[in-house]
Amino acid sequence: MIVKQYRNYFNETLKTIYPITEIDSFFFLLLEEYLGFRRVDIVLKSDFKINQETLNLLQSATKQLEQEVPLQYIIGKTEFYGLPFVVNKHVLIPRPETEELVAWVVSESSRFKTFNTSAKQTTETKQLKILDIGTGSGCIPVSLKKQLPFAEISAIDISNDALSVAKKNAVLNNVDIHFILQDILKTVALDQHYDIIISNPPYVRELEKKELKNNVLKNEPHVALFVENDNPLIFYDKIAELAKNYLNKNGLLFFEINQYLGTETIHLVNEKGLKNIQLKKDMFGNDRIIVASK
Repeated sequence: MIVKQYRNYFNETLKTIYPITEIDSFFFLLLEEYLGFRRVDIVLKSDFKINQETLNLLQSATKQLEQEVPLQYIIGKTEFYGLPFVVNKHVLIPRPETEELVAWVVSESSRFKTFNTSAKQTTETKQLKILDIGTGSGCIPVSLKKQLPFAEISAIDISNDALSVAKKNAVLNNVDIHFILQDILKTVALDQHYDIIISNPPYVRELEKKELKNNVLKNEPHVALFVENDNPLIFYDKIAELAKNYLNKNGLLFFEINQYLGTETIHLVNEKGLKNIQLKKDMFGNDRIIVASK
């Protein structure tokens, strides 16, 4: 089979499931992954004969897309904050909204003037201590470590499988992160005090499942997505309580939140005694990130 024949087969197979723009994006990414083609090559080499081994991979990928498996899981990787990340069914696929969370943390880290956040290390500086709770693929701590190389960064997750992926991503990006297997809801105390605590915990209510696409609902880990309708802020309540006790003075708590529960989350954080609460909308105009200080 040559490239243009495969493209026809690919489009015909997926045309009732995805919009054409998404199909084109899938096609370009698959040919880049399995043939090393650039977009221009797809036009210039439309008569290129695909060998059987590669064709088998492409046809398998097409069938998985037909079953609404995310492309990132099919090829086993994605990009976040300009960095490569391994992903599989044990971790959520990093979202662009979470890149905005990372960018805000990096921006606010500059307020810690007495801390070392760059390569300009001196004897007068102390190490900035950061904790990510519910790390999943490790996209948040790994990206932060690349931006803040002299920060000491720890990351917690309840899933050993997720931590295995996160550790691979730390190695892939050549950073040192302290990973901790821990159920945050059962955590009585943290192992130290921190300057910044971050969490993008499960926050989608069961009643909101109908809003999710099948590729998410059928494939991404539910333990990292969903909370019960009657207690949707369970993770925020626990983490804010820990932050109240384990943030250093003037330390910062960052949350990625459910867009429908911004007011409720602000009230909860305020009730914990944290101050200077700010709510930020994401690129789509939805309430998405909260920061508060101790």
